[in-house]
Amino acid sequence: MRKSSIVLVAAALLSACTVGPNYKRPMLPSPPTFRAPEGTAVTDPTSLGDLKWWEVFKDERLQELERTALEQNYDLRDAAARIEAASAQLGVTRSNQLPNVDANASISTIRFSRNGQTPLPASFVPTQNRTFGSATLDLLSFEVDIWGRLRRATEAARANLLSAEENRKAVRTTLVSEVASSYFTLRELDYQLDISRRTLGTRQESLGLIKNRQAGGVATLLDLRQAEQLVYTASETIPVLQQDIEQTENRISLLLGRNPGEVLRGRSLTEQDLLPEVPPGLPSALLERRPDILAAEQNLIAANAEIGVAKAAYFPQISLSGFLGGQGGQLSSLFSGPSGVWNFTPQVTQPIFTAGRIKSEVRLTQALRDSALIQYEKAIQTAFTEVSDALIAHQRVRESRVQQELLVAALQDRTRLAYVRYQGGVDTLLNALDSDRDLFSAELALSQIRLNELNSVVQLYKALGGGWQ
Repeated sequence: MRKSSIVLVAAALLSACTVGPNYKRPMLPSPPTFRAPEGTAVTDPTSLGDLKWWEVFKDERLQELERTALEQNYDLRDAAARIEAASAQLGVTRSNQLPNVDANASISTIRFSRNGQTPLPASFVPTQNRTFGSATLDLLSFEVDIWGRLRRATEAARANLLSAEENRKAVRTTLVSEVASSYFTLRELDYQLDISRRTLGTRQESLGLIKNRQAGGVATLLDLRQAEQLVYTASETIPVLQQDIEQTENRISLLLGRNPGEVLRGRSLTEQDLLPEVPPGLPSALLERRPDILAAEQNLIAANAEIGVAKAAYFPQISLSGFLGGQGGQLSSLFSGPSGVWNFTPQVTQPIFTAGRIKSEVRLTQALRDSALIQYEKAIQTAFTEVSDALIAHQRVRESRVQQELLVAALQDRTRLAYVRYQGGVDTLLNALDSDRDLFSAELALSQIRLNELNSVVQLYKALGGGWQ
């Protein structure tokens, strides 16, 4: 009992002697709610970020692309390799806290000369060949971590591992968002291509009508050239859109970790589900969900622990080493009593004069800790800003989409009436052509607004820290 008590007391004293500051999470003020337009459910405790990515993006083809990307993406695979490296580094650092045991053995055969500088007669050395052997077991090679230098180093390595794990989650969140955004862009380009082809067909019909009217002396050459201009304008946009479509497919293929190729489509742009509500949750929950914030905090923990490693250099470094073995001229008697050897060596190293090196190293680690704290605070404020921007964008783009749909409906009716009036001889072709141009531009703008609305959901989901589950 007395020995056990001594061991417990010694362990308590050793753990209490850890130098350097213990980590405490900084108290940073967070707003009670996210800044958002009126009518947004910013106080709802539930959050869009708590949903799985397949619960947000319900297009089956998009889900297949997401799964492929999460398996094959190069950045994600690199993040996983970094986790393995950080885990191995933690094992290396932690091993320094434990004793190391090694075994060594050697056999040497030497031939002595009878004609050398010191002749050895046969009566003294019957044989010229001698065999020497040694076998030792290094029982102890151990640094007594009185001041906690090794424990602080292990703490820093463990924080680096956790930071690598959070970084992988951040890569997953970014990857899910990029694949979804690129897929929606592809579907928007497809939709624009459909609009351009439909508009081209309509304008070609109008051009044929005007040619017939010109042949009958009703339409002028100017009417014909204006109609041709509209046809060429619509046909010129088609190759540009096809180029953008093919390059977007290549970008998606790269995200999927495969060679450039065609991407299979699912739902069209207008068929994509839009969440009726996007509750952002509470700002305090964001601090525990966003991987980049958690990674920044682990970096801060590691930097804080490095201060203890640097301060431990002020104190004596105590190490213990010892070995047990045997040495002899005959292998048969190598482990007999007279051949036994052992050694036990305590060693104390105390820096006396380092020309300010230790002090500078402590200042360096403190400055790095301050920098990590600033990056942690910045990550939090950046997260609040990104969520607020996404909420604002989602609400305002939705309002813009509603108005743009009304504009397109009005322009469709205007264009229909303008062509009817022109064919009836009531109005000039100029009004009909102007209506056609305005409708084409409005339809393209509506497709872009629809894309922006989908991307606003993607960006809000990413800002809320979703997608890494």
